[in-house]
Parts: sequence; structure tokens; C-alpha cells
Amino acid sequence: MAPERRKDTALLAARAGRYREYAPPPALRRHFNRFWSHALHDGPPAQVAIVPDGYCDLLWIDGRLAVAGPDRTAAFPTLRPGTTVIGARFAPGAAAPWLKTPLSALVGCSVPLADIGWEHAAEFEARLGDCPDPADAMALFGRLLEEAVRDADEPAEDAAVIFAAADGRRPASGLLGRLDMSERQLRRRCHHHFGYGAKTLERIRRFQRFLDLCRRTGTIPLAHLALKAGFADQAHMTREVGELSGLTPSAILGQLSMPKRPG
Repeated sequence: MAPERRKDTALLAARAGRYREYAPPPALRRHFNRFWSHALHDGPPAQVAIVPDGYCDLLWIDGRLAVAGPDRTAAFPTLRPGTTVIGARFAPGAAAPWLKTPLSALVGCSVPLADIGWEHAAEFEARLGDCPDPADAMALFGRLLEEAVRDADEPAEDAAVIFAAADGRRPASGLLGRLDMSERQLRRRCHHHFGYGAKTLERIRRFQRFLDLCRRTGTIPLAHLALKAGFADQAHMTREVGELSGLTPSAILGQLSMPKRPG
């Protein structure tokens, strides 16, 4: 589907079904930011816009475990009606140590967990496959990850600091002295833990601030929304939002400010 059609037809994931987030169990909170579930409505297949957020996720979908690597731009999968996806979003700096894989190797990819050599993949898939109810599968998913955390390496603290800077509108380059690293080392660490450089991470987190404002503010002039999100002006916002999502700011604002469908 061409980008022009996507702008007319794609739904943000939050609009294409019932999306919920959950706090991870205490034993997993150093490693995971959120657990989540996404149940698609019945009806025609949904063209969904999965937009970049700077994170990497573990997924249970269609009977398999997969890793959804970080994205630079939106992906537009067509998902079967009634599909339920269960996910665990890695905390910043946790994914590469846990998976023993640099995230630069996973950018824009959804990879079966078994394909990256994760030793628990086959056992966990078999156990989750015996649990057809989504609520029960979510609970089991958490228990299985609690078992796996015993063998997991600790998250990288410098990556969490870099992510927090990007999330708080502070250039990561200003952290060089605090982190005792050169610009080349910063770039290498960002590619290892986020899949791309600090500037791209900053763009993506600014885009996520825009999405959050759209959810919370309802109708608001786009020029005012641009400044609150941290863009230079409305034209800058329109360009960046289009490049990252394939959608226009007004289309996103319209989707996120609409009342949700029941159930």
C-alpha cells in the first residue's frame, strides 16, 4: 500500500482494537517497562500503523514468541480480526543484554525468538500454547519471564540515562561528560541498545510526546500542539510526523481525540 493511501486508511494501534497496559511484576521491573495486550475487533482485517517509540518488545502472537525490534518509521501490518497480541516492553538498556543481541540487528524486524538462539523459546511456546484464554496467557507470560530473569544480564545503566535525556528534551550529547564517553562511544552505545543513534531516538521520543498530547488535550490548534511537543514550528511537526508515521498530524489528532469503541 502506498504512503498516500496509508494516510487515509491506517489506524493507530490504539484505535484498532482494545489496547491495555499493565505494570510488570516487581521482579521484572528493572527489565521491563510495561506489559500490554492488544485485542483486535471482529470485522474486516485492520490496516494498523505501528509507530516507532524507541522500545523493543517481546510478543506472544499466533502461537509463537517473537521479538519486535525498534522501528525507525511506522510499519503497516494487516492483522486478522479477533487477534490478541500479548507483549512485554523492555526497559531502556535491558533488551540487548537479555536477548544477547545488539538492537541494531533487529531494527524494523519481527523475529521469532527461537531464531536468535534464546534457550527458553521452545519450552515457553509449548507452555503458552496450552493456555488459550488471553487473560490466563498474560499471567503465565509474566511467570515465565520471572523464571527467565534469573539467567538475564542486568540492564545497561548508561542506556537508561540516554533514554531519559531524550525523553526529557535534553540532547544526549550533553551527557558525554557525565557518562565519561566520547561521541563515537555514545553512537556505538545507542546503536547497541536502541538500534540507531541519539538524534533518531530524540526525534522518536518527541513524536511520542506529540502522541501523548493528542490523547490528553483533545481539540487544540496544531501550531500550539507543535510547540508544546518540542517541534520548531507546525511545518517541522508536519514533516517529522509524516516521516515517522505515514500519517498527518491532523489525522492522528482526529483518531486519538475520538471516543473509543466500547469493548
